[in-house]
Amino acid sequence: MTTSTGFDIRRIGGRIGAEILGVDLSTDLDPGVVTEINSALLEHKALVFRDQHLDDAGQLRFASLFGDLTTAHPTVPSVDGQPNVLPVDGDEGIRANQWHTDVTFVRTPPKASTLRSIVIPPYGGNTLIANSAAAYRDLPEPLRELADKLWAVHSNDYDYAAPKNEKAAEHRRRFVSRKYRTAHPVVRVHPETGERGLFIGGFARSIDGLGPSESRDLLRIFQSYVTRPENIVRVVWAPGDLVLFDNRITQHYAPDDYGDLPRLLHRVTVAGDVPAGVDGTLSHVVEGDEASHYTPAAA
Repeated sequence: MTTSTGFDIRRIGGRIGAEILGVDLSTDLDPGVVTEINSALLEHKALVFRDQHLDDAGQLRFASLFGDLTTAHPTVPSVDGQPNVLPVDGDEGIRANQWHTDVTFVRTPPKASTLRSIVIPPYGGNTLIANSAAAYRDLPEPLRELADKLWAVHSNDYDYAAPKNEKAAEHRRRFVSRKYRTAHPVVRVHPETGERGLFIGGFARSIDGLGPSESRDLLRIFQSYVTRPENIVRVVWAPGDLVLFDNRITQHYAPDDYGDLPRLLHRVTVAGDVPAGVDGTLSHVVEGDEASHYTPAAA
């Protein structure tokens, strides 16, 4: 598909994902190009820009075209001298091999995330991204009706696997140094498209009003629809690539399949709004603060 502004969109997954061809992200993009990229993001959920070779400043400039930026993370330190850039370094124990949506444990999770590949192992180290709107549509009607009514409590304090080394242990200590618990609708209505998507993932720890056993069972059932192969695209990285994905209606997973090989990405996230459920009710803080230090979109 060729857009009116001249770049090409090549679908890479049946239900999610497209490569954007013919756009140089190191240049000042025309507002019309940005509008069409945003339209492609809303349609395809995850966009891959190959062979861009941006630096931190270029990544920050591109991400800021889609809104105000968050700081790197509510609890984890940023890249030195770059408060909006989070290092995703496999050597530091940051191996996100659990399905999740970024930072859902605060009231205003990011709108969108950009990942830029810097050091990529010769094998493995891919990123999987899932379409949670397709997952919602896949639900049998009784499960959709149930999901529409449910709320889940998300937290950054959960049962992690035992850290593999001291670096990983230190990262875990920092991650939970300030604890957050936030109630979000299990079904989030996308603020731009009106689509409904399952808003759960690894930080969703319990269903409001249910006990631990029932919560685990229901979350497992809903999550199984998100991670059906039909709903997933696999991004095979090369150095210099950049991926932009809609954090409001996707989940992602980084398989830990590259041993001790180095892998380094930089993440920059765009500030989001407060999620709304099917009936319009907004998410609310259960424990912690509004994370105003993290996102200018906090309200």
